[in-house]
Amino acid sequence: MRPELRHRSVAVAPVLTESTCCIAVSQEAKDFGLYTGMQVAQARQTCPGLEVIEARPSLYVETHKKIHEVVDSCMAVEEVHSIDEMSCRLTRNWQRQDDALQLAHQIKRKLAIQIGEYVRCSIGIAPNVLLAKAACDLEKPNGLVVFEDKDLPQCLYVLELRDLNGIGPRMGKRLQRAGIETMEQLCAQPRAALRKIWRNVEGEQIYDALHGEIISRSPTQRRMVSHSHVLAPAQRTNEEARAVLLRLLQKAALRLRRMQYLTRGLELFIEYIGDGGFSERLTFRETQDTFELMQIFNQLWRQRPHPLRKPLLVGVSFFDLVAENNYTPSLFQEQGGEKRRRLSTVTDQINARFGKLAVYFAAAHQARNSAPMRIAFSFVPEEEFAPVSR
Repeated sequence: MRPELRHRSVAVAPVLTESTCCIAVSQEAKDFGLYTGMQVAQARQTCPGLEVIEARPSLYVETHKKIHEVVDSCMAVEEVHSIDEMSCRLTRNWQRQDDALQLAHQIKRKLAIQIGEYVRCSIGIAPNVLLAKAACDLEKPNGLVVFEDKDLPQCLYVLELRDLNGIGPRMGKRLQRAGIETMEQLCAQPRAALRKIWRNVEGEQIYDALHGEIISRSPTQRRMVSHSHVLAPAQRTNEEARAVLLRLLQKAALRLRRMQYLTRGLELFIEYIGDGGFSERLTFRETQDTFELMQIFNQLWRQRPHPLRKPLLVGVSFFDLVAENNYTPSLFQEQGGEKRRRLSTVTDQINARFGKLAVYFAAAHQARNSAPMRIAFSFVPEEEFAPVSR
């Protein structure tokens, strides 16, 4: 989208301030030692001439959907793992290595033609998703690596333990305490030993995956919906922070309804400039009603112990979620509750048609342009509502 930035050192930041961190860096910037999570100020010192640009999440979601369509036109996408990662299952007709490679090259060609030659992709082909991801990560940014059954587990020995999805710093320390420091040592462990290290059935699943078995995953239950925001310098007052929090709460309530969940708990958290913070939560009867959630928020807001300190980061979180199809309404429904439920439904429909800020609660008016869409590593948000052109 920005041809003038090609072949240059570029970092993407959520906001244009030196105190935030890089959420993505170009290959040219990586060659200077920059990495995701590095503070922008440090990145500028490390890489002279670095171009820092502000993230455009809506554009990324739009491009993600186009990429999904391209891949899906070649072979069915089985699961989307993040904004830049998806997996497909090779059907019986495509399981010969030559055929699988042909299909991979077809995906690369179609992406170059329909999305753009500068959107490259790495493809890993293996007996299961865990190994395919590891193969994919071996050669970036435009690789194509195959792990075959007959080569397992020896072909995995070139990997570091951290290259396997699910082995982070904490699990790495656990493996180290068990005397496991290489992939070869991990692959040599019996099934029962890995279950003991992982302390649950996931250890057995890792064993099976390393030996080429296909692992089926049960559907997961959503446990939490949260939104947080680092306040701009001009917003670091209680009045502005409260408006931003109410904007975040309204966004989170909309997500609840779109995902068809209700919540039994609300948490408010605030980090202050300097040191320290505040976190408090309340539990209540299941709801997805924005007005009711705002009343609960007001109770939490009054409990904060440092009203004179300057807030830096604020956030709200809904927890203990209940799927709508598992929810039993109360026989003694609060007066006006059904009217408010219908109001929320109509408000969502209006915003879907005319834009995300067509109708909102006035308490969030000061922050109506704050807290834009953010993209987490394992979650692809839906595009923010956009006005309809006629």
